Amino acid sequence: MKKLTALFLFLSVLTFAQKPTLFLIGDSTMANKENPDKNPEHGWGQVLHQFLTTGIEVQNHAMNGRSSKSFRTEGRWDKVEKQLKKGDFVIIQFGHNDQKLKDSTKFTNPYTQYRANLERYVNEARAKGATPILMTSIVRRNFNENGVLIDTHKEYPLVVRMVANDLKVPFVDLQLLTEQLEVSYGPENSKKLHLHYKEGEDPYYPKGKDDDTHLSTLGAESVAKLAVKNLKSLKIGLEKYIK
Repeated sequence: MKKLTALFLFLSVLTFAQKPTLFLIGDSTMANKENPDKNPEHGWGQVLHQFLTTGIEVQNHAMNGRSSKSFRTEGRWDKVEKQLKKGDFVIIQFGHNDQKLKDSTKFTNPYTQYRANLERYVNEARAKGATPILMTSIVRRNFNENGVLIDTHKEYPLVVRMVANDLKVPFVDLQLLTEQLEVSYGPENSKKLHLHYKEGEDPYYPKGKDDDTHLSTLGAESVAKLAVKNLKSLKIGLEKYIK
C-alpha cells in the first residue's frame, strides 16, 4: 500500500512538473516548412516560439493543404488528442482548404460540416482539460484595380466567430488583423509579406514565384506578432508565457 501511495505521489509530482504545451492545428499558412534556412516561405506557427518563453513547449502540427476534415481523417488530430493534458492550449485555424469544392477529401460546407468539425475540436480539447483557441484564417493578398482588398474566405470566418461566441471559446480574429496588416502595407508593398520573386531573384525559386496566400519570413513574423499580442489580451493563462 505504501509503495502504491509513493508511486501515486511521484506520478502526481511528475505531472505537475510537466510544462504546458501549445498545440497548433491548421493549414499551410501556419505550418513548418522544409529547409527553413533556404526556403523563403514560412508558416506563422513556425516562428511563434520566438515570442514565447521557455516555460511552454510549442508543437506545430499544422500541415500544408489540410482542412478541418482531412486533418482528422488522416489521424493528425488523434496524435494531438492523445497527448493533451490539463493546462495545455490548442490553437485551431482552418478554412483555406475547406473551401476546395473540387476536392471531396477536404471540402466542408461552412454552416454544417465545417461548423461541426470546429465544435468537435473544441469539445474534445476541453474534455482533456486543455484550452481551445479559435482563429479565423489569414487573408490572401487580393487587391483589386482600385487598391481595395477583396475577401476570399466568404462564410468560413463568420462560422468561426459564431462557434467562438456560442461555445464561449477564446478567439483571435486573424482575418481582421491580417486584413489591416495588408492594407497598411498597400497593394504593392504587401508583396513583401508573401512570396513574390522574379526569375533568378531567389535560388529557391529559380523560375520565379507569385504567391499571395503563403507568407515570407517577414509575413510570418508579422502575423505571429499579431497573434501573440491578441493571445496575451485574452487572459486565459497563456499570457505568462509570452515574452
